Amino acid sequence: MFDSFKSFITEFVDGEKHPSQFADHDYRLAAVALLVHAAAVDGEMSPSERGKLHAVVKRRFALDDALTDELIDKATLAEHEAVDLYHFTSQLNRTLDEQGRARVIEMMWEIVYADGRRDELEDNLLWRAADLLGVSPRERIELRRRIAAAASAAGGDR
Repeated sequence: MFDSFKSFITEFVDGEKHPSQFADHDYRLAAVALLVHAAAVDGEMSPSERGKLHAVVKRRFALDDALTDELIDKATLAEHEAVDLYHFTSQLNRTLDEQGRARVIEMMWEIVYADGRRDELEDNLLWRAADLLGVSPRERIELRRRIAAAASAAGGDR
């Protein structure tokens, strides 16, 4: 993983690759596609979920607003074209370590709790995604509890 990051920085500094182009094999694209799926799994993406998605992607990947929007747009297209979660989770399994995969599940919980509700579709999605990413049920539940507590403390009735 360090080598791919080093390669990205080298290409960016040398001007060989524009940083605003997210390649199909970019782990960030796969991660954000899962976040988009989490935001829309219950049928619609609420304004609060859309805002949380933007904030989480911007913060977690250290992007500016324009790059955040570009990544979300490209991930949304990829998510709509995907048949299942495996395409994204297999990419993340090849790219991220255990801690990185757990962070993806954590981000997904942040999106789920953005609208103040958690339903069985969202629970099922997180269970499947965590299982495919090799995140244990214990860790998935702990992440859910931590994010739920933080969301509740932030002023929602979650």
